[in-house]
Amino acid sequence: MDLKTLTFIVVGLSFALYIGVAIWARAGSTSDFYVAGGGVHPVVNGMATAADWMSAASFISMAGLIAFLGYGGSVYLMGWTGGYVLLAVLLAPYLRKFGKFTVPQFIGDRYYSNTARLVAVICLIFISFTYVAGQMRGVGIVFSRFLEVDIVTGLLVGMGLVFFYAVLGGMKGVTYTQVAQYCVLIFAYMVPAIFISLNLTGNPVPQLGLGGSIETGEPFLNKLDAVVTDLGFLEYTKGNKSLIDVIAITLALMAGTAGLPHVIVRFFTVPKVRDARSSAGWALVFIAILYTTAPAVGAMARFNLHTTVNSGLVSGDAFAPEAALQYEARPDWMKRWEATKLIKFEDKNGDGRIQYYNDKSTDTAFLAKAEAAGWKGSELDVDRDIMVLANPEIAKLPDWVIALVAAGGIAAALSTAAGLLLVISAAISHDLLKSILMPDMSEKAELATGRVAAAVAVCVAGYLGYNPPGFVAQVVAFAFGLACASLFPTILLGIFSKTMNKEGAIVGMLTGLIFTFGYILYFKGIFITPMAENVPANWLFGISPEGIGVVGALLNFGVAFLVSKVTAPCPDHIQHMVEDIRTPRGAGAATGH
Repeated sequence: MDLKTLTFIVVGLSFALYIGVAIWARAGSTSDFYVAGGGVHPVVNGMATAADWMSAASFISMAGLIAFLGYGGSVYLMGWTGGYVLLAVLLAPYLRKFGKFTVPQFIGDRYYSNTARLVAVICLIFISFTYVAGQMRGVGIVFSRFLEVDIVTGLLVGMGLVFFYAVLGGMKGVTYTQVAQYCVLIFAYMVPAIFISLNLTGNPVPQLGLGGSIETGEPFLNKLDAVVTDLGFLEYTKGNKSLIDVIAITLALMAGTAGLPHVIVRFFTVPKVRDARSSAGWALVFIAILYTTAPAVGAMARFNLHTTVNSGLVSGDAFAPEAALQYEARPDWMKRWEATKLIKFEDKNGDGRIQYYNDKSTDTAFLAKAEAAGWKGSELDVDRDIMVLANPEIAKLPDWVIALVAAGGIAAALSTAAGLLLVISAAISHDLLKSILMPDMSEKAELATGRVAAAVAVCVAGYLGYNPPGFVAQVVAFAFGLACASLFPTILLGIFSKTMNKEGAIVGMLTGLIFTFGYILYFKGIFITPMAENVPANWLFGISPEGIGVVGALLNFGVAFLVSKVTAPCPDHIQHMVEDIRTPRGAGAATGH
């Protein structure tokens, strides 16, 4: 059976599973639609949260980032994992104790203001659409490569599936579908990682294989350092970011994780406060399985890619004319990815071979050797987003493993997209229409409105997936920056500061959101031309757009405190409510409708 047929079968079976689960767990009330009825077991919620969290960025793009950034990519691991600790300790139990449906609802009630709720809805929509753009791009990449359809067709299929189980089942359908998706994605991620680790290091545990040795007895990471430096790249095990930027990005990702509305809302679905903390712990366990494997996947993918294109890296002379791979003899996987335009080759010196190296290296001795060998510039452009998906093919694993990875990539992208679309629809139907504009709306009308809002959000997400403002992990990092700067400080102050008033919260949120979005726009030019070159010399305090959310959060805190000191104090009944939220007992089912 050929690879394409096999992939259709494996992906088709996974889709049938999701659709079956969605029909079984369809929502019958607004409580089912927004919080899955509030009775989800902590272990199930932990697994669903892990799938909700481990998006296309985690499955497809994170190992690709680590593969190309090396040690510098560790900021994503530290930030995203640390964020769950923040969430479990600082937010999840208290928000569950509050016992309402959505994050804007918490902000609106805590700050006794529909304006605050409206600003929270705006922040949530900014964050969620930025995030969902990355997921839909992941869907398009997987479909276009593995099912060999164009990106538009792939997006339409993905949108149709998400529409079906998010609109039909709401949070209840999404929860149990995400459990199935977690099982698919983690199996699909681990199987090739184990095979490749076994092939390269003889150790079936990828985490141990990364620190192990290759066949010659040389430590794997030492060999990888030698391979990349032979091609003019920085050592794999050395950092390529300044200390302040590493700290800023890590903190922005941590606070951003804790402020992501589609993650927070998952903790409203468990029966008790204690279950919210417990499910955060379970989510960490399920996430750690993939996150501790990603560094090994990234490093081994980078090693396999370079040694496939340049055999001299293993045999001894990377500059020998016969060391570079002949373009006509390139492997099938490279031809398939070329068709998607995510791998591009340009024969700059006309020798019919592929020279892939760092032609922007500052090592003059290396550049002199490259010039003497007749190299006229790097001839291969490899999109970072394909590294995990192409990894089994580069390593020559069986076709069924490649088909499995396709199903896993789609599961990861769809699970997060569904969670995001659900919080967008809840923000529009519950927080904007029901709570502010149309308070007399019936439950039935609200449920119908939520489904229409989800359908519209799917269409917008599809457009953003077709025309994304960056590669997957980059787009997702911006969403974290926006969440870090806007929602996280406001939620934290709402729980731990009795005196924070509505004026402070509103001005703080807007300050953090506008500053962070403006900074990203200035250097990255999302949908417009950047206004300045995105280089460290131009950055504020040496902090990149990926880490600027932490400055936005500090501005949010500072402005909020300043404004609260010069405006009317927080009412007594709100201060009593804050004291009650911080008491770790006595929460009932989610209410507020």
